[in-house]
Amino acid sequence: MVDKLKKQLAARPDILVMNEIIPPDCRVLDLGCGNGAFLKLLEQEKNVRGLGIELSQEKIIESINTGISVVHGDLNNNLDFADDFSFDYVVVSNTLQEVERPDHLLREVVRVGKKAVVSFINFGHVKTRAQLLLKGAMPETDNLPHHWYNTPNIHLATIRDFRELCRLLDIRIIKEIPLGSNGNLPAKMFPNLFAANCVFEISSNGSGIQE
Repeated sequence: MVDKLKKQLAARPDILVMNEIIPPDCRVLDLGCGNGAFLKLLEQEKNVRGLGIELSQEKIIESINTGISVVHGDLNNNLDFADDFSFDYVVVSNTLQEVERPDHLLREVVRVGKKAVVSFINFGHVKTRAQLLLKGAMPETDNLPHHWYNTPNIHLATIRDFRELCRLLDIRIIKEIPLGSNGNLPAKMFPNLFAANCVFEISSNGSGIQE
C-alpha cells in the first residue's frame, strides 16, 4: 500500500519532502487534502492521525472511500473548529496561492498547528521570468498549466515574497527546502531563481512544539 501511494504521489516532490519532515505518531491537519492520498500515506507509513479539509465534494467522497477523515471546508474562512496548537503539524501543499488572503490563512495555520509544512509554486522561477520577458504574457509551465483567465491561482508569489510575509506575520521559518526542475543544486544556491517549488517548515515565532 505504501509503495503504491508513493508512486501515486511521485509527480509531487513537495509532498514527498513533507512526508520526510512529518514525524510518526502525530496529529496532522491537511488543508486542501484533495483525494486524501497524502494523509493515507502518512497513516500507513507513520501511524499518523489525520484530518483533511477539502472544498470539492467529489474529492471528499474519494477521501472517505479510502478511509480518510475529511470534512467540507472553505480555507477562506477561519479554522474556528480547531483550538490553538491542537495539531502537531498542519499541511498546506500548493494551496496557499489559491485562497483570497494567504496572510490570514497562515495566521490560522500557525495558531492551530505546533508546526506546519507549506509548499507553493515559485513565480520567480527562471522559466516564468523568461516567458514574461520574451512573450510579454502570463507564463504557462508544468507548475502553472492554466491560462491566466481560468487559473485557480489568484495570489502567485516568489520565495522572497513568502519569506517577507513570514517576517511581517512574525512566523518562524524552521527549514526551507527549494525544489528545482532540473536538479536541486542550482535551486539550493539560488532558490528564488531556480526553484520551481519550495517547501517551508514553519511555526509561530518562539513557540516551537507546544506541549
